[in-house]
Amino acid sequence: AARGVREITLLGQNVNAYNGEGPDGRRSSLAHLAAALAEIPGLDRIRYTTSHPNDFSDDLIAAHRDLQQLMPYLHLPVQSGSDRILRLMNRRHGRQAYLDLIDRIREARPDLALSSDFIVGFPGETDRDFEDTLDLVRRVGYASSFSFLYSPRPGTPAATMAAPVPDEVARSRLHALQALLTNQQVAFNAAQAGRTLPVLFEKRGRHSRQAIGRSPFLQSVHVDDADHLIGRIVEVEIVSGQQNSLTGRLPVATEDAMPPLRQRATASRAVGATPA
Repeated sequence: AARGVREITLLGQNVNAYNGEGPDGRRSSLAHLAAALAEIPGLDRIRYTTSHPNDFSDDLIAAHRDLQQLMPYLHLPVQSGSDRILRLMNRRHGRQAYLDLIDRIREARPDLALSSDFIVGFPGETDRDFEDTLDLVRRVGYASSFSFLYSPRPGTPAATMAAPVPDEVARSRLHALQALLTNQQVAFNAAQAGRTLPVLFEKRGRHSRQAIGRSPFLQSVHVDDADHLIGRIVEVEIVSGQQNSLTGRLPVATEDAMPPLRQRATASRAVGATPA
């Protein structure tokens, strides 16, 4: 932070299962860690990834409500919307538990944007199972997501399961899921048009004097005549939203409102957090 870092991302395979030790020797959860980081002067943004629904604690939900620095973007993989497939995947949570968790987090942070991971074509997946996944996606509404075809890994229980899904069926399902997720992402980005969002500028763009930054929702934001603002968080008027990015412009009075640029400013930095 003293070198100008404005944002950090806590990394872990199940980062919300973090079980560290605080300065007083007591157990420190991810929520405690985020609260401690929020006390660091100049550290304006905190993110974490990747989370598991089973490890999402009440204090972490409260942190999303109480910590201004904790960004309103959450990657929460579910993999499937079918209870039967979730059991076969050994996910140890059901679709309703996932939906209920989403409701509780959104109650704490109404502007939260969500992303997720999905696997299509898991052994034994039926048309009904896949429809359950599409239904869950429609219910949640994602700002972005990642979706993949199932591929067997030697040594895993799934690799020897019966009833593999034919490749052409799995690919057809993946295309249908990706079309739905893309529509949701486009709609979310388009809805930002007309808003003013704080953007952390990270790097220069392709065009002269253009800069690229990140919105609180992790969207890439392109702004002309802004390359002198790299390392700063600036209010940006969003002009339009595309599938993978936003286009913004600087308000007229931006220059007068800017604090002095920190020496050797660095836009973001990832910090690894080892889960328990």
